[in-house]
Amino acid sequence: MIEQIQGFMSEQTSVLTDQVQKFRKEAGETVREAVVGSADNIKALKTPVRVFARSGIKLTTVSQTAVSSLIELQSDMLTSALSDVALRLERAARADNLVELVRDQFEMIPATRARVVEDGKRAVHIFKVAGRDLREVATHTYERVVETAEEKIPEVKTAKRKAKRAVRKTTARARKAA
Repeated sequence: MIEQIQGFMSEQTSVLTDQVQKFRKEAGETVREAVVGSADNIKALKTPVRVFARSGIKLTTVSQTAVSSLIELQSDMLTSALSDVALRLERAARADNLVELVRDQFEMIPATRARVVEDGKRAVHIFKVAGRDLREVATHTYERVVETAEEKIPEVKTAKRKAKRAVRKTTARARKAA
């Protein structure tokens, strides 16, 4: 009876030892695969980061160009307004009577209106160009990021499971016969 228990215990110990070694080996492989997958994912981030960095530079350029154009427009508008005021004052100083003063000032209204309309058109054009450029940068960035993401999508691997080995159970009769 003691021999049977010792035989049973040794058999169970060897089975457990095999299972522990198998779990160790599979756990190591699983961790290794996870680390390799993580490394690949980190490497795959390089391209999107570069794309976003370059897009940031392009956005900065677009915004600087737009602001520069707006500042230039503002300067032109201010210069034109000051010139218009100076001209009005000169004409007012040359007017001999009130009727001539009002007529001269009234004659200058269409030129002032045309200048204001032209300045407004220039401002709209600046914003239109800046908007178009921003859209191009955003579209290009989106396309590049999606393109690299589609290239880096790994194939879905299904885990292969190993069939469990049936533990051979020995009966008391088979042990006695042996």
